[in-house]
Amino acid sequence: QVQLVESGGGSVQSGGSLRLSCTAYRYTYSNSCMGWFRQAPGEEREGIAYIYSNGTTGYADSVKGRFTISQDNAKKILYLQMNSLKPEDTAMYYCAAATRGWFGGFSSRRYNYWGQGTQVTVSS
Repeated sequence: QVQLVESGGGSVQSGGSLRLSCTAYRYTYSNSCMGWFRQAPGEEREGIAYIYSNGTTGYADSVKGRFTISQDNAKKILYLQMNSLKPEDTAMYYCAAATRGWFGGFSSRRYNYWGQGTQVTVSS
């Protein structure tokens, strides 16, 4: 059973930076996709970044140019570097994994494993 554990969330002022990490246990990176999602209170879960095992990445318009997704295949850690943070980035952030047959991308329905989430709060 794949297990995903996020860390790195916290509180930061507007314009600041944070780096989220997601350690994947019992997970194989080949033919897979990993993604970052976020969910603010009262809103739907939003896909913000993904990375396929071939290195292809995608970003939501809301974070493009500010956030960077990367992964360390040897350590099985997924990262999300978040710069120029804004109050509207405040949300619970989740990492997700899509194994063979689940496709990944921006849709939460295309992922079969999820982490427990880490809170990011950006104050103005």
